[in-house]
Amino acid sequence: QVQLVESGGGLVQAGGSLTLSCVASASIFIIDNMGWYRQAPGKQRELVATITRGANTNYEDAVKGRFTISRDNAKNTVYLQMNSLKPEDTAVYYCNCDVRRGVSSRSFGDYWGQGTQVTVSS
Repeated sequence: QVQLVESGGGLVQAGGSLTLSCVASASIFIIDNMGWYRQAPGKQRELVATITRGANTNYEDAVKGRFTISRDNAKNTVYLQMNSLKPEDTAVYYCNCDVRRGVSSRSFGDYWGQGTQVTVSS
């Protein structure tokens, strides 16, 4: 069983910063790729950033240069440092991961946290 627990959301003024954290627990599995997605009211869930176990990153264009994704493999934790926040960043942010059974196994699964609300006021 895989569980993801996010924290760090809140209310911040435009131009401010927040750091989200997500701790994964995966019993016998290895946490592989991790990422952050967000869903604003009335919109579809969208990719924000992803990071591989080897720390290769990918960002949505709208957050490049403002957000930084990182991870601590020893703690099974992924972070999202968000700077220069804008009102359009307001959304519920979800943590996501897949897992693998061993270091040479292929990754599988699509696991989600419960989400954390980020609200940016203008």
